[in-house]
Order: sequence, then C-alpha cells, then structure tokens
Amino acid sequence: MKISYHQQKVGDVEVFYREAGPKDGQVILLLHGFPSSSHMFRDLIPKLAEQYRVIAPDLAGFGHTTTPPHSQFKFTFDSLFQVIEGFTEALALKQYVLYVFDYGAPVGYRLAVAHPERVQAIISQNGNAYIEGFSDVWGSWETYWHSPTPENREACRDSLTPETIRNFQYLHGADASLVSPDGYSLDIAFMSRPEAEEIQLDLILDYRTNVDRYPDFQAYFRKYQPKLLAVWGKNDPAFLPAGAEAYKRDIPSAEVHLLDTGHFALETHAKEISELIQQFLKKC
Repeated sequence: MKISYHQQKVGDVEVFYREAGPKDGQVILLLHGFPSSSHMFRDLIPKLAEQYRVIAPDLAGFGHTTTPPHSQFKFTFDSLFQVIEGFTEALALKQYVLYVFDYGAPVGYRLAVAHPERVQAIISQNGNAYIEGFSDVWGSWETYWHSPTPENREACRDSLTPETIRNFQYLHGADASLVSPDGYSLDIAFMSRPEAEEIQLDLILDYRTNVDRYPDFQAYFRKYQPKLLAVWGKNDPAFLPAGAEAYKRDIPSAEVHLLDTGHFALETHAKEISELIQQFLKKC
C-alpha cells in the first residue's frame, strides 16, 4: 500500500489531496477540520487503505490547497463546500462514505444535503450538527457572530495562536505523551503564512451559517436515515459528547462511541477508530 499525493484543479482552486487503496474499492472521503489539513489522517489512511479507496483533500484555505488571494476569494463554508463538491465531481466519485471532523462536518453535510444519493454512510469524529454539542468556550466567536465589529474580530485572533493550537486544540483532554508534535507543529506553521489568519477569521465569522444550517442537516438525517457512526473524543473542550449522542434523536440506528481523549482523537486513538470504522462498514 502506497499513499500518493495529487493536485486537482477546481475552478480557481488547486486542491491538494492524498489517496491510497484499491482504485475500484469503496471510497471513503476524509474531510479534516480547523486548524488542520489532510495531514491529520496520516495514521488512519494506511489502516483503511488495505480495503478501501481513501481520499483526503485539503480544504480551501488549509494545508497545501492553493486559492486566489484573500481579497479575490470568498472564504465561507459555502465556498468550501462548492470546492469539495467540484472536487468529487472532477474525480468522478459517484458514491462515497463521508468521514467528517470539526469544520469538515458542515462541509460534508452540505454535500450530503445536495447529493443524498451519493452518501453511503457517515462517520462523524467530533463533527457537530447539534446545538447540544457546543460547550461554553465559544464566547468570543458567538460575540463576533452577533456583532461583527473590528474589535470582536480581533478578539477571535487568540484562537489562532501557537499556544491555543497546541494546548487547547491538541493536548486538552488527551494523554500528551501520545500526541506527536508533528500535527500541531505543522498547523502552527500553516497559520504563520501570509493571509492565513485573515482567512481563518473570515471562516470564524461565517461559522454562524453552519448553526443556521443545522435544521437542514437534521432534516436530511431524518429523511434519509444514513448509516452513521459517531466516534468522539469525549474530553473535547469545544464539542461535547452530547453532540454525538444527539445523532440518535434523528437516526435511531446511529452508533456512538466515546473515547477517553480530546478533540484530535486520531492523534491518540487511530488504531481504535480504524477498527470501529471497519466493523461499522461491514454492517452497512
């Protein structure tokens, strides 16, 4: 098994992606979150690619995907979705299993709402779609959503610092001795690039549109009853276990597993998550 690395043109965006596994295998589309990239799946991809065709793109504004300058591209979740939609169509992905994490959830769920016939199953790893999933740490972001002043925008910049990425995003609630510095070091390096902070601040403001879309996502769950596995780092400081359990309200058959780790659960539990995914997909 070899992982290959590619670029796919989608409009004005060059989408970087990782791919592994048999070309004729069932596709698993891995959508990463903030402030990461497809690098977060480096341990999971080899475990799944023995049986599945695994594809992990970098979202617009993240990782090695290249976009027009900040002033010439609208960094919103609708834009991120449109790029990923175009990406799946450029690769002729007719059906796929969605793995959604953090920011990848509202992108992936937009994709599912737009093309329900293409989604064979959903794996949500700390990927929220319910108000119950929010903890009380969202204060500065929510203030910015309701009052998008320059001062409130500036207050959100603390979310982008190296200290926050390392200690809050990666290490909070996890066994720090099991968390490789590679992940957060790369994220910190990406965040130091020109325009990176402004791109992320635009997305922080636009995150409010995801909350507005929650009823649409939940209506999709109720109507189509997709097979869903929620596997959650239960010590996540931003997305609470209640957000995982909430899926059962709309999809009674949803399978929920809570792991004793933090937000970036793959950093410490890639083996356990890969085993849960393979057991889950055998039943789909």
